[in-house]
Amino acid sequence: MGVRRGECAAGAGWPGPAARCRELLEPASLFGAFARELSFPGYFGHNWYALVDCLDDWPGPGHVKRDVALLIGEADVLLGADFLGLFISVLCQAAWKANLQLDADGLPDGERVPFVLHFVFLLERTVPADFAETVSGTGGWMSSSRTIG
Repeated sequence: MGVRRGECAAGAGWPGPAARCRELLEPASLFGAFARELSFPGYFGHNWYALVDCLDDWPGPGHVKRDVALLIGEADVLLGADFLGLFISVLCQAAWKANLQLDADGLPDGERVPFVLHFVFLLERTVPADFAETVSGTGGWMSSSRTIG
């Protein structure tokens, strides 16, 4: 399935169609899928830093800041991606920034309204604990050497 978006607060259905998960197996196509599905601005840089920035600053469905869950379907396929730990680390950093809305100095930005940004990996064939164990062993998940942002 790939990347899908939906409102947490309203409990609305998940709009589709979504990007094919196979688009998420290479960084270049992953950036393209996120840009397309989330309508990123034209200046999106198609790199890990830009992904953090655009997710943190994403206006949300309907261009209104509100709590959002982004679904990544058939996430089992990602287990073969050598950047999986880095990808999850980037998503965590984006969610942290969106939830706290910090400025460039790490201070709360009084002009920006924080919003909840969740990422949900939907697994079809893999037990969640096994997925988490695999991710934690990829070197990017909690590794400060691969921190982005």
